[in-house]
Amino acid sequence: MVRGVRFILQYPEASGSGMDLLEAGAVPDLAAAAEAAGWDGIALTEHPAPSSTWLESGGHQSLDPFVALSAAAGVTKTLALVTNLSVVPYRNPLLLAKSAATLNRMSEGRFYMGAGAGYLKSEYFALGVDFEERNALFDEALEVMKLHWSGEAFDFEGRHFSARNVRALPAPRHHRVPIWMGGNSDAALRRAATHADGWMPMTAPASVAKTARTPPVTNQEQLRERLDTLERFAGERFGQLELIMGYQGPSLADFQRDAEQIRQRLGELDEMGIDWTIVGAPWSRAPGPVEWVQAFGATFLEG
Repeated sequence: MVRGVRFILQYPEASGSGMDLLEAGAVPDLAAAAEAAGWDGIALTEHPAPSSTWLESGGHQSLDPFVALSAAAGVTKTLALVTNLSVVPYRNPLLLAKSAATLNRMSEGRFYMGAGAGYLKSEYFALGVDFEERNALFDEALEVMKLHWSGEAFDFEGRHFSARNVRALPAPRHHRVPIWMGGNSDAALRRAATHADGWMPMTAPASVAKTARTPPVTNQEQLRERLDTLERFAGERFGQLELIMGYQGPSLADFQRDAEQIRQRLGELDEMGIDWTIVGAPWSRAPGPVEWVQAFGATFLEG
């Protein structure tokens, strides 16, 4: 049993175009199975307009995470609902704030917005958003969303809009939506320190980190350096930030074979002070993923 860390199921990702993502199983089915098996959350990513080149060279299919997580919310009671990640600059911040607030209220406060800047230039271009403006748009969105979620009237002069006497109701619970900031760059850490409730480092291989234009976090030394930087930026707030780490360790495709090594790795995350770990279910056609989710729960999550 490993319960010091809370576990988030990443819906299986289908790379390339040789299969249909949802052949792994309906999101509500996997969400209900995860909750019953002792998981603490479910996460989905997004890529609304990826290039075919990216998809065929290792990229993955995706759903609209807000729509899919709403479906998960309807069949669960306790499961955290996480975007991993929502690319904030892709959207008008008022529309993004409304989607987040709606999911927050529909799920009774179980939604966590994992937020990132994104890195696919072609996707920015396809969506009509200036890639070079992404950091400015991101920072602006964080300010606008707080105003939107307050439930009070506000004005805001944005880079591409002018909001005058806007009052967005119903407001989310507690007039806020928890934000988990993704990314390893100093800019991402500053946003986490200033605006977020948690930090989600990108733990992909160094080659992917280079493509994403972010420092790699592939070992404890690199993680420690980034945490030290985050603590320097956050000051007294550092202790209030949750840490959300993607699983890294022995393959989970046949986790029964390596159960002890995996259990040891999960225990190390607990010792490092990680609050949540995101575990990706291997993609296979249904009912494979549901069976995997249940078996993982029985092996690592049940007492």
